[in-house]
Amino acid sequence: MYRPQIKVTDCSIRDGGLMNKHMFSYEFVRKVYEALSKAGVDYIELGYKNSKEMFSTEEYGPWKFCDDDDISRVIDGIESKSKIAVMADVGRVNMTDIRLASESPVHMIRTAVYVKEIDKAINMANEFHDKGYETTINVMAISRDQGPELDEALDQMEKECNCDAIYVVDSFGALYQENIQHLMKRFKNYIKTKDLGFHGHNNQQLAFSNTIEAIIQNANRLDGTVFGIGRAAGNCHLELLLGFLKNPKYNILPVLDLIAEEFIPLRETLEWGYTIPYAITGMKNEHPRSAMALRASENKDNYSEFYENLLSSKMD
Repeated sequence: MYRPQIKVTDCSIRDGGLMNKHMFSYEFVRKVYEALSKAGVDYIELGYKNSKEMFSTEEYGPWKFCDDDDISRVIDGIESKSKIAVMADVGRVNMTDIRLASESPVHMIRTAVYVKEIDKAINMANEFHDKGYETTINVMAISRDQGPELDEALDQMEKECNCDAIYVVDSFGALYQENIQHLMKRFKNYIKTKDLGFHGHNNQQLAFSNTIEAIIQNANRLDGTVFGIGRAAGNCHLELLLGFLKNPKYNILPVLDLIAEEFIPLRETLEWGYTIPYAITGMKNEHPRSAMALRASENKDNYSEFYENLLSSKMD
């Protein structure tokens, strides 16, 4: 589907970093940045902008914090029209650490938030906007927050926030295409002056098809990751998304080379992508942390017991 106003954000380093505590090497991140630049991806999200007062630099790698100097180190000398993005979680960023956009290699800051904290997200996004950044608000765990408070949040974001886009985020990979259709229409009832976006997780192998449904519903901001890398079951595969969009500004070949040269070997030491435990948490609309714990244990393939334990915990 060719629609020139669509913009693609690659989240490979940011979302993939949730599987290795953001310990990607500078060399690896540089190779990803260079390949995605050649591919013509609109935004490359390199990690989180978290406070070092809240998280240890010994426990987490540099992409948990995305210092401007670290970003400059990996992008220096690479010709690119792609813009750098980072994510800021509500309550985890020291706003005084954020320089003016004119002094930073970062172009866009995406604020991640649950519906109940939308006031804080609006304040953060507006401050980022005032410092010169492009901004988005990513509404997480939308499969759990669809009551009247969502409508109130959408109305508030439209009226009070200066962000460029608002994302539907299927954090648990629990949604189906009809859910995406309903949510996009619901968002459009309120959001008139900003782009709508979609970020899907692949717990039930629906991230790509749900992204297509979001496009059909006029979402113009789309997220993907190289070879689907991301937390737990991962995300919409970037290579599939670029192939679907049929936009001549995107070149899939550098992504295919990157997969062959870097991501296939990475899979030997780092697990991500569809597995049965992640599918189960998606079916049950649960955070995948319990499935991630199972995959790290000696009983990682004990699926039926995991399913029964998850059911009993929901009944308690």
